[in-house]
Amino acid sequence: MDDGKPTGPKAKWWSRPTSGHTTTSAPESAAAAVDAPVEDAWAADAPAHPEPVAPAQSAAPEPVAQTPVAPAPPAAVPAPAPAVKPLHEPDEYSTPPYGGPGPWAPAPPVQRPVPTPAHGTPVPPVPPPYAGTNGANITAGPPPTPGPVPTPGPVPAAAFTPPPQPPQSTHWLQYDPWGGYRQPLTQPGQPLGSDGGRGKNRRGSLLVGALLLALVAGGIGGGIGAYVERNGGLTTVELPQAAKNSGGRAPDSVAGIAASALPSVVTLHVSGTTESGTGTGFVLDNEGHILTNNHVVAPAGPSGDITVTFSGGETASAEIVGKDSGYDLAVVKVKGVSGLKPLPLGNSDNVQVGDPVVAIGAPFDLSNTVTSGIISAKDRPITAGGEKGDGSDISYVDALQTDAPINPGNSGGPLVDTDAHVIGINSAIRAADNGSTTEGGQAGSIGLGFAIPINQGKRVAEELINTGKATHPVIGVTLDMKYTGDGAKVGAKGAEGKPAVTPGGPGAKAGIKPGDIITEVDGRRVHSGEELIVKIRAHRPGDRLDLGLTRGGKDLSMTLTLGSATGT
Repeated sequence: MDDGKPTGPKAKWWSRPTSGHTTTSAPESAAAAVDAPVEDAWAADAPAHPEPVAPAQSAAPEPVAQTPVAPAPPAAVPAPAPAVKPLHEPDEYSTPPYGGPGPWAPAPPVQRPVPTPAHGTPVPPVPPPYAGTNGANITAGPPPTPGPVPTPGPVPAAAFTPPPQPPQSTHWLQYDPWGGYRQPLTQPGQPLGSDGGRGKNRRGSLLVGALLLALVAGGIGGGIGAYVERNGGLTTVELPQAAKNSGGRAPDSVAGIAASALPSVVTLHVSGTTESGTGTGFVLDNEGHILTNNHVVAPAGPSGDITVTFSGGETASAEIVGKDSGYDLAVVKVKGVSGLKPLPLGNSDNVQVGDPVVAIGAPFDLSNTVTSGIISAKDRPITAGGEKGDGSDISYVDALQTDAPINPGNSGGPLVDTDAHVIGINSAIRAADNGSTTEGGQAGSIGLGFAIPINQGKRVAEELINTGKATHPVIGVTLDMKYTGDGAKVGAKGAEGKPAVTPGGPGAKAGIKPGDIITEVDGRRVHSGEELIVKIRAHRPGDRLDLGLTRGGKDLSMTLTLGSATGT
């Protein structure tokens, strides 16, 4: 008896209809499909174990690849069978295998990977993408229109017609059962390299851009390298330093003394027919008179040139006003120079041993050189010169000794005290090899410098400016310069057979006789003939001297008034 249920062997719950083998029963069985879309028919609850039905003549044709087949129009369905309770409750989230498309949905199509074509192979165009697929790789159409839901009931297996399969693409797609349709891995269009020369243009542009970038980078790198080389690194090192002060110094400091005296000090360049030299001098007055040493201007001779350079760099020519070899002093004068600053003169009698002093000059033509020291001693008997051999060029100096460095070129420069007043004229140094010599020699300083006291220099300078010549104080006797004993011995005979004691002279009037040995001058011991001359020349003509002497073993004393003689 047919109770409306399909007969035959029961299909297992995991069995799935296969495309091309699904059968339907009689045409009335096909009417079991309702007017709902195919997805809803598959989503309807089916009997727990639907039995296959014999194939009918109206089976749906197999889908052809690449060509979608439209589903057959739905046929009239008979009245639904009595409702059968499904084995499980409907899944409202449509989660397989409990929701649509259901446990009997057809299996997804078999994926057959196709290798990616070689570079340059034309690829046929890919069909336009569609909205997506459901879990069975079936095209998902527009959402169904809401309608009346049929009453659940047994649906024969013949009522389920396999849905048409989507066209298979010849390209390998990465399968995602829950995702939408995707583009193939190979991009459609003209293969690479067949762009008609655009690739070469692109490569050329890239090459030019790379070259420009390299040039810019090289320039920047070179600039950075040069900066690093010049500055020693990318960072700047700043060392701590005291702030700049006003520059003021105490007037009695070396800097203060130099600042006050330098504008009055000059450098002399002398040239003659056979020799030349360099020395120093200082301004005496506003008329342009300059005091220096005789041995500084001596190379000029009668027709040489003398150029004076001031501390500020201005130069002017000069001429000799007067000179004296016995005192080693000379005066020159510049013309056409204004704004001269005379250097004040001090008093050498006030100088004490140990007083600080500053020497200014141009050693080895280094003008405006300043050195400092102290007064090491006073009344040093110094003789210098004597190159002529007749004694006419020998200078006798009752000098101030100083340890302020004095070198060749310092001759004629001022030796000043803490008030920047001149107390001496730098004239000679003690050389380590040949003894006492004029400073014009090439020996260096060993800390033994000698200066003519300014009191003597002032008197001689005044005489040279006023008369052109200087006078020397004399006692009217001839000394035996070969005597080696202590004291100064009066000779037996004078020069050219003349008497050793000048008749009517100062010595004769005082009672000095040939052979006497003078041992003291004004209570100060005399040890040689040179020292006696120095002591006498430290005075002015007309001065009175107290002499101590020895005659025949007896000590005598007498008073003498100095006479005068014209120097050379």
